[in-house]
Amino acid sequence: MAQFSRIEVATAMRETGLVPLFYHPEVELGKKVLKACYDGGARLLEFTARGDFAFEVFAELNKYALKTLPGMMMGVGSITDAGAASMYLQMGANFVVTPSLREDIAMVCNRRKVLWSAGCGSLTEINRAEEMGCEIVKLFPGDIYGPAFVKAIRGPQPWTSIMPTGGVSTDEANLKAWFDAGVICVGMGSQLISKAILSQKDFGGLKQKVESTLDNIRRFRP
Repeated sequence: MAQFSRIEVATAMRETGLVPLFYHPEVELGKKVLKACYDGGARLLEFTARGDFAFEVFAELNKYALKTLPGMMMGVGSITDAGAASMYLQMGANFVVTPSLREDIAMVCNRRKVLWSAGCGSLTEINRAEEMGCEIVKLFPGDIYGPAFVKAIRGPQPWTSIMPTGGVSTDEANLKAWFDAGVICVGMGSQLISKAILSQKDFGGLKQKVESTLDNIRRFRP
């Protein structure tokens, strides 16, 4: 069962502006990544459930977060069907992120009042997601659409909250462009938690990278 309401999760997304994305099959390495992100100031982490037995890894990481990282909100991404969403909700996922717009996933999450963020790539999809109760829409893949797309959408729809994922980096110019366009937060995977950091186990470097990214987001946010 989720420990944080969808309102609390949406508020954390708005306040921090950053959702780190991460997957690795090793639980102990995952704990160190989670702790580094937490110590750097992140309060959300999207576990991208892509590997075999990923649910077992997520369960252990969420237990670790609940026990040792107060206020850390673990969610799950790359969810493509209602069955997978239900399974992760049973393991305490506080939010669910999908690569596409799925009504079956919306129904599962809404039934339990858990925040879900649908991957959308058109104004029609965004409108449909919002009609189904999606509070923060995932723009995916972000690098295909870019900040100009966000700015255009928010012209006629200033109430739409968008989180781009893919094509978002720690580069200051990139972050500034997205937040100038009006995004509510950004999802960031390998650009933040790189293969080099994982292979070198540079968790101190990851902590510093998260800190500097959050500092820049605070500067660039209107």
